[in-house]
Amino acid sequence: MSDAERLLAKLVAFDTTSSESNLALVGYVEDYLASYGVEAERVMSPCGQKANLIARIGPEAPGGVMLSGHTDVVPVAGQPWSSDPFTLRDGGDGRLYGRGTCDMKGFLACVLANVPEWVKAPLKQPIYLGFSYDEEIGCVGAPSLIERFYTHYSTTAHVIVGEPTSMQPVVAQKGATNLRTTVVGREAHSSQVNQGTSAIHVAARLVTFIEDTMAALVEEGRVDEAFNVPHTSLHVGKIKGGTAINIMARECQFEWEIRHLPTDTFDEIYARFDAFCKQLSAELQAKGKAVEITTEPLNVTVPGLADRDNDRVLRLAKDHLPAGCCDHAVAYATEAGQFQGQGLQTLILGPGSIAQAHQPDEYVERRQLEDCLVFLTDMSVALEQPAERHGE
Repeated sequence: MSDAERLLAKLVAFDTTSSESNLALVGYVEDYLASYGVEAERVMSPCGQKANLIARIGPEAPGGVMLSGHTDVVPVAGQPWSSDPFTLRDGGDGRLYGRGTCDMKGFLACVLANVPEWVKAPLKQPIYLGFSYDEEIGCVGAPSLIERFYTHYSTTAHVIVGEPTSMQPVVAQKGATNLRTTVVGREAHSSQVNQGTSAIHVAARLVTFIEDTMAALVEEGRVDEAFNVPHTSLHVGKIKGGTAINIMARECQFEWEIRHLPTDTFDEIYARFDAFCKQLSAELQAKGKAVEITTEPLNVTVPGLADRDNDRVLRLAKDHLPAGCCDHAVAYATEAGQFQGQGLQTLILGPGSIAQAHQPDEYVERRQLEDCLVFLTDMSVALEQPAERHGE
């Protein structure tokens, strides 16, 4: 096994499902970095059971690059794995299997595998490592990492978020917000529909409006063909309500999401839904129908990554990638938009394919790890020169 594979085996062995602590993995990385003389700082979660990690290799100087990745993984419960998901398995087919191999411990392993060389390199610009917690449940940990990094480490470093992109630069992503809407009506016997208000019927109208809103955005021309789903998407993923077929439902609850284009905003899209809720409530109450509609966010809105203000980080990447690499846009959310929102030039680039992420028998191809290692090595050579003045 290569150094990267050995490190990947270690990282996969830590069960860092978002519901669990990541401190054992963080401690392992701290010890690994310390063995090469690299100090790391923890940025703790409010609960004290999780931590972000920040480290610097090279001089305290302008410029440089932050290599960022999350330490948590999605659950394996209920998935038909062919082997222990927390034991790295060589499939003999050029693939390494295990939870987090592509999303995104493969990138973390490649970064750590380069540390022994980076500490000996004559760097004129620093290489920062930024490992976060709870990305998978709404990019929860990154804001405190980014704030600490920007205020105490660097305002000029470029950021590469190593999510799985098949080692192709991604310059844009959608933003994402998860929501829960609860409708409370009035129970009555189903034969006496004039006496009650069915929360299920009201919720059904809201769900239909959500889908209609998505269609309206397309009709308005709010489309970006760079994305494979070229418009803001709205989707209801869970719904529950009612007690019996012959009782008008008192309560119905559904969970849904808005994944907005970088050119749209969550507030703008949500305002349409909120206005419809108020209109519908008023119409029902005018008919003597009691109803209450409340919506709560399940996460802080994850901002989109816009294809702008990224010329230098994109050049840094493309100068050390194979010829012909083209820019991409993705519908899934990452921490990249949060870094960009702090004013740091940011792109997404890492080994593995998003098609394998969150799946049973998740895997990363060895070739992808090799390509990532080559990229990181070549890119670091560029940091042996001082930062350009306009980037300081």
